Amino acid sequence: MTPIDYLASSAAQAWHQRLAGLIQGADRSDLPRQLEQALAELVPMDTLILHAYQGRGRPRVVHDNYPPERRQRDIDPYLSRVYLLDPMFQAIESGQDNGTHRLRDLAPDRFESSEYYHHYYRGLGLKDEIGLFARVSDDTVMVLSLGFRTQSPPLTRRTVQALRHLTPIVEALLQRFWSWQRSAFEPQHQEVEPVDAAFSSFGQGVLTRREQDIVRLLLAGHSAKSAARELGISDGTVKVHRKHVYQRLQVTSQAELFRAFLDHVALISRQQRD
Repeated sequence: MTPIDYLASSAAQAWHQRLAGLIQGADRSDLPRQLEQALAELVPMDTLILHAYQGRGRPRVVHDNYPPERRQRDIDPYLSRVYLLDPMFQAIESGQDNGTHRLRDLAPDRFESSEYYHHYYRGLGLKDEIGLFARVSDDTVMVLSLGFRTQSPPLTRRTVQALRHLTPIVEALLQRFWSWQRSAFEPQHQEVEPVDAAFSSFGQGVLTRREQDIVRLLLAGHSAKSAARELGISDGTVKVHRKHVYQRLQVTSQAELFRAFLDHVALISRQQRD
């Protein structure tokens, strides 16, 4: 089908009418809901959440389609305890600020074996996730995350490619939305979030700086080989450091290390409240 044939089709007419409505309402507060409805007509997604990421602060939830009980169970723990381990957050930290990306393409090599994956992603019941990244200002990247549950039809290459083709439109819409609506989502958190403070201080006084770096990579789902590449050292050296970490923190497994980290986050949270 040629471009002119497509533009003359009824399907194209309906889509462009929808797109015109999105453009007209790009500066209104309900744009994320309108965008959700438009994408739902194209992609068989189960969940949608729009985050605004600003530095290492807690991501701001701009919009989501979770019912209240699932929001408390699924989204709140992510924001309060573990968002720094998320592959999409890690991608932004590494400089990724545009395009459409599958979670599996961003995640470390042992992500699905990590305790973070088992405690958070498996609890969500998701088998796949796609993030549409858009830098909307000098200090803010928005990510529109589409989730697909285990019972959903397989995500096809055609669907992923269609979303990639839509990304420039989504970026432009979100940029205009943010320029008009950002004041409603300005962060009101403390200067350093508990999870960020915990991430920086976990093992402090017990572990060396290099061992702390290795712990952070292991918690995020890197294997010893992947952590070695990230740090520019051998995987044998990583394994030696990991052995020392387990001894010094008095843990015997990745699961115990993850629980110790969550306990540290809870401790920092209590200290900041007091």
